[in-house]
Amino acid sequence: MEIRVRDAVAGDVAAMTTIHNALLETTTIEWTDDAHTVEERLAWQRSQQAVGRPVLVAVDGDQLIGWASYGDFRDSHRWPGYRFTVEHSVHVDQRWWGRGAGRALLLALMDRARAAGAHVMVAGIDGDNTESIVFHERLGFQTVGRLHEIGRKHDRWLDLVLMQRSLDQR
Repeated sequence: MEIRVRDAVAGDVAAMTTIHNALLETTTIEWTDDAHTVEERLAWQRSQQAVGRPVLVAVDGDQLIGWASYGDFRDSHRWPGYRFTVEHSVHVDQRWWGRGAGRALLLALMDRARAAGAHVMVAGIDGDNTESIVFHERLGFQTVGRLHEIGRKHDRWLDLVLMQRSLDQR
């Protein structure tokens, strides 16, 4: 196994969408009930790349096993004080959890964010997703808050854990 991280291309979007949708029905990892479509994700990928935000994929040989990206934290156009803070997403095929793909993706994503001038990276994680919380702690993220019962899925209220990591010494 040799995990490699590279920029996503249009041909990756179907596999990325499959990974993104895999746990929607059975978990609260993502607070939506609606599956993503390839068309919607392709439009998203193009818009991300058009404004210079990376969309990265992890591959083992020719198999796509995960993807990651970041976007604005809040609305940095409306509130420019947030322009140095980004919020990320990392999704890895469940069969590849614990093998280093998420780590490789997030480290590469942090490098890209730092190079683009970001100062802080934020993670918003479902409060029951302890595996993701521990994963982020191992990469230097600190829990900075818990918003109680702000989401709802599967007929229950959900907490959001906010974690952050500084990317530079500014």
